[in-house]
Amino acid sequence: MKSPLLAIDIISVYTNKLGDRLPLPIRMAKCTPDTHTAIFNIAVELAQKGGKLILSDLFRSYDMQSQSHNDFVSGKKKAFSPPPGGSFHEAGRGFDLDLSALKIPLADFWKIAAGHGVVPIISQPKASMSEAWHFDCRGSHQLVYDYYEQGNGTNFKPYKAAAASAILSVGIQVDDFGDTRQAAIQSGLIRLGKVIGNLDGNIGKRSRQALNELGISVDMANIPEMLLQVEDMVQQAFPDEFRMPSV
Repeated sequence: MKSPLLAIDIISVYTNKLGDRLPLPIRMAKCTPDTHTAIFNIAVELAQKGGKLILSDLFRSYDMQSQSHNDFVSGKKKAFSPPPGGSFHEAGRGFDLDLSALKIPLADFWKIAAGHGVVPIISQPKASMSEAWHFDCRGSHQLVYDYYEQGNGTNFKPYKAAAASAILSVGIQVDDFGDTRQAAIQSGLIRLGKVIGNLDGNIGKRSRQALNELGISVDMANIPEMLLQVEDMVQQAFPDEFRMPSV
């Protein structure tokens, strides 16, 4: 099965006419189960230190990501925003927060976040840096990042590869691939520890070998069945990405 996207009820930077905080808008309030759990556990731990986890962004659809990118290109938005296919927002795994509501040093928040599998995208905990507010819950897609970081794949930068993998896992189109089903199979193979070369949406010799090693018959006339078998193996390997949260 695909990694599900769950509705999440969490306070946001948005307010009503009286200035009261509102929940994150429905169109943004979606995330994977492990991200859902991480967000609430971080919020609880932060509250114990006197801070609040207040979000300004979470899920973005293909169209929302496209608009965000266009706003960056036009100068309407200063912070970098990649075109669709390159952001963990599109997988319900990236979120932006209100730094002023943390009430603790950003470095301390990084430690809290790390304890729940959430990482920043900047190199130093400096609130003045662009994107200091952005964090990812990469889950098993960190393995794709590492795979590219180690040079096993060369067609993408590590972050783009990992983001594309995460987006594929929830069943959303990634324009870089002619066949997203084949790309989703490859994403699963990489996360299951196979070295197949590039994540490129083309089931080649190395991908076929990896499928055979996993006991999956290669039948290019029945790609959906191959994908389903790979997804089932991924679910068994990374159950937290599919398990309904208890919070």
